Amino acid sequence: MDQQPETTPPTPDTGAASGKLRPLRALLPYLAPYRRQIALALLFLAIAAGALLALPYAVHLLVDGGLALPPGVDNEHRLHDVRRHFIQLFAVAVLLGVSTAARFYTVSWIGERVTTDLRQAVYAHVLKQSPHFFETLKTGEVLSRLAADTAVIHSAVGSSISMGVRNAVLLIGGMGMLMATAPGLMLTVAGMILLVVLPAVAIGRRVRRLSRASQDRVADTSGIAGEMLNAIPVIQSYLQEAAEAARFSTANERAFATSLRRTQMRSALTAFLIVGVFGALLYGLYGGVLAVFAGRMSAGQLSQTVLYVLVVAGSVAVLAEVWGELLRAAGATERLMELLATRSPIADPAQPLALPQRSGGLQIVFAGVDFAYPSRPQQAVLRGLACTLESGRNVALVGPSGAGKTTVFQLLQRFYDVDRGAILIDGIDLRRVPLADLRSRIAVVPQDAVIFSGSIADNIRYGKPAASERELRAAAAAAFVDEFVERLPDGYQTFVGERGLRLSGGQRQRIAIARAILKDAPLLLLDEATSNLDAAGERIVQAALSAAMSGRTTIVIAHRLATVQSADLILVLDHGHLAEVGTHAELIAAGGLYARLAALQFAS
Repeated sequence: MDQQPETTPPTPDTGAASGKLRPLRALLPYLAPYRRQIALALLFLAIAAGALLALPYAVHLLVDGGLALPPGVDNEHRLHDVRRHFIQLFAVAVLLGVSTAARFYTVSWIGERVTTDLRQAVYAHVLKQSPHFFETLKTGEVLSRLAADTAVIHSAVGSSISMGVRNAVLLIGGMGMLMATAPGLMLTVAGMILLVVLPAVAIGRRVRRLSRASQDRVADTSGIAGEMLNAIPVIQSYLQEAAEAARFSTANERAFATSLRRTQMRSALTAFLIVGVFGALLYGLYGGVLAVFAGRMSAGQLSQTVLYVLVVAGSVAVLAEVWGELLRAAGATERLMELLATRSPIADPAQPLALPQRSGGLQIVFAGVDFAYPSRPQQAVLRGLACTLESGRNVALVGPSGAGKTTVFQLLQRFYDVDRGAILIDGIDLRRVPLADLRSRIAVVPQDAVIFSGSIADNIRYGKPAASERELRAAAAAAFVDEFVERLPDGYQTFVGERGLRLSGGQRQRIAIARAILKDAPLLLLDEATSNLDAAGERIVQAALSAAMSGRTTIVIAHRLATVQSADLILVLDHGHLAEVGTHAELIAAGGLYARLAALQFAS
């Protein structure tokens, strides 16, 4: 089986390609692996087109050689010739049918294969993007490009291009045969057709712009729908169903209006081409009838001319429709190529350094770290963060909301790069470490547990896909997942639903903790990992986490200070600054920000 291309095609030159089909060239890298199938499709296409072009000539021979024989020829001889010509016509029809079916299958296979490869390339590319990418592009719009745009391209590659080539061959062949029959007349007709086609090109530019705009508006509706469907409980709780339906309706109507303008323009283009070209061909046919009257053309030649006029006229009608489809596909291709041309600022280093293999946790050094999110470059989140976290220590990050605690976790996983300074892991700047190597050393338990559609076992094994059943159950037991799994009819194979909606918040959190335990990474990041548990569940999971923390470096984000009193080191962040460092007892004695936060919480 041919493989999909690994290279990402370049961004099309949209300025130079305005009003043309040049963006479709970006699909060539996806078509290239299937040269053999394309050659086979072209062969079948040529055979089918040749068979169709042979039919009018065969009718010409039937009329002049079987029906219009001179007087005196006996009927038996006449019937023999007619029978022979009909057998020839049937043979041509069989060849046409078989080659057309083979062309349809081959071209459809190419369309399905290329669309599948393109969809996979876009999806794989999106997965590699940094979080900054999703700050500016809605998830629904990405899904729209994956679904709607690839569907348009599938229609183009799997049908429209083939139909366009086929009918272009028929048009050229038909015009050639007409010129062979009545060259002077057909040269005049060709000139008239050229005058029709030139204005159509200008109309086509407008069609393409509207096609691109139509796809953008569809993506807007998908973005709104994707966002709202993930927030149904909040929408219903605040009685915003009607308002959100109205917002979607507004975007939907804009998409409809843009699509309608595109359809109107395409309809005008199609009508203009058909009327203009058909009128020119009828003029040629009229000249053929006059030629028969004048004795310059036989009845068979006139029949041939009529059929070739129908072939050419039909080809022009199909080409007009195909042109509109290809213009729409060009707009969809532009959108996908823009997505594929996006490069994540977070990438593997040119000269990577591997982290040393050693038992125990990682040493982490923040060396004067400054950072602001790319979407808010003027608003610094961390300012001059400098501290050292020794291997195997249990460190807590505390501070008011917006102090930069979650940002520290994102920088450690290199979702973003620091603006100034460096983060060193075991003495190596993490920007010099391959992303896979870095992230394989980190296990994370977020505050809002991410659960995927599938079974409980699938979700736990996400931390280590190759884990054995024994390892999975040990991790589940450590996180006390087995307590509620035993009560489920299907046990670890229980289907949890989309985003784990069939589970409680505490159950989802335990699964996330089991996933991190199973990964067994030397650096464990806990973002308020027990926030969704009740008091009894929190005590149980805290005991499990204490066991999981053993022998590795652990960083805990905590808002409830009672959970971090036993931490080896507490870092107090305030508006991006490291305000205080010490143990719980030391910070209480210092009487600073931590002591004030503790006084408020413990008093309550």
